[in-house]
Amino acid sequence: MHEPSSDRRGLHLALGFATTVVMWAIGYVAMMRPGVVAGEILFGAMFLALFFGGLIAGRLTSTFGRIDGARAGIKIGFVSATVNLLVVGSLFGRETGSDLWFQLAIWVGGLYAASLICAAIGGAVGGSGLRWQSKFPATALFGVITAATIFLLLVTGGLVTGLEAGLAVPDWPNSFGHNMLLYPISQMKGGVYYEHAHRLYGMLVGLSAITLLVLVARFESGRLVRSLALIGFLMVCVQGLMGGLRVTGHITLSQDAANLAPSVPLAVAHGVFGQIVFATFCLIAILCGRRWKGDFVRVDGDASKGRRLSGILVVVLLLQLISGAMYRHYQIPVLDGPPTHPKWAMHLHLTWAAVALICTLMVGMRAMNIPKFLRPIPQLGHGILMLVGIQIAFGIGALVLVVTRKTAEIPMTEVIFTSLHQVTGALLLATSVMIAAWWRRFTVATSSAPLASKVSQV
Repeated sequence: MHEPSSDRRGLHLALGFATTVVMWAIGYVAMMRPGVVAGEILFGAMFLALFFGGLIAGRLTSTFGRIDGARAGIKIGFVSATVNLLVVGSLFGRETGSDLWFQLAIWVGGLYAASLICAAIGGAVGGSGLRWQSKFPATALFGVITAATIFLLLVTGGLVTGLEAGLAVPDWPNSFGHNMLLYPISQMKGGVYYEHAHRLYGMLVGLSAITLLVLVARFESGRLVRSLALIGFLMVCVQGLMGGLRVTGHITLSQDAANLAPSVPLAVAHGVFGQIVFATFCLIAILCGRRWKGDFVRVDGDASKGRRLSGILVVVLLLQLISGAMYRHYQIPVLDGPPTHPKWAMHLHLTWAAVALICTLMVGMRAMNIPKFLRPIPQLGHGILMLVGIQIAFGIGALVLVVTRKTAEIPMTEVIFTSLHQVTGALLLATSVMIAAWWRRFTVATSSAPLASKVSQV
């Protein structure tokens, strides 16, 4: 059975965005200046991302042949190049006048030419190979990609916090007086690079959220998922606003420190709310999937006993994330030594970690023991138990590195461990939300019957 052409167009849009997200992740590492050789390798990897994006599109074509595969690849390249226009303006520097327009034509033309050619070659190779069947509707796939983009945004945000670069760019929504999309790449050095790159990732997340909202409105009929897509888009807007006001304290274009009032409470709210946004888009992705919308049997009895507990776990993990964010952001920098640590936040975070661990183990073990036909709950149970173990290891490593530091200079090992601890916490929260959602989808409230089955109404 062939997929509808409209869903096929949505699939190409999703693959184009996915290719761009991979390219941005590679480019982010390349801009860290890992060295000439590593930089050249990473630069080549960006072209390989286009090739493989086209190859996947070619494999997913409904017909066999290099020509159809190349056409699918061209669509991927076009979408990718269009999204990458977000960063083209930063390549021009401060030039103005006719030279600027010449550079614009060269960069934009080169961007589209390289993207179309690389993706078309990949599509032709894929079109001549085995056919693949897409297991995800376009909306579900794009939901996954949007969640992945937000996850990368959390990674870059964690590095900004870990490197204490949150105020490296003093103004917002501009960057040192430049339009955010036109700030010269040549000036993105040190903490300025990490902070500005984080802002650019926020632009990519915003574009992804808008596109997902359009796709859901076009292809999804469920009231819940359509409402949640709109809420998710509004949450992204609020998150961006909080990030900007965290820097300036109020709406202003001034770069003068006397007119700015950076807000630590908003920094905490910004960090926590970003993880809530990530979990929300993970939920949107599963709501768009075939498994969620398909026919299945809902059960009560023993299998339903985790409904309430899984909901409690979401709240517990959210409170734990808040305590962790307060500990990170309420540290007081010292000019010639390590920061002063807020002991109250540290004790709160460590104490609540024990509560979060117990709740996670209870939910994970209960999820693993429910009937296998209620997947993906058992798989998510395995996943959350693995994540909590990793989270504890990262947390111990981060705590040891933070409290034993003797200088004002931040070791890279500390940045790595604290950032990994943060993003693993985001994965834990998102996984707990997905477990709670699936548990409510597959089970009904516990009744007095030993194990009653009811066909769901979908």
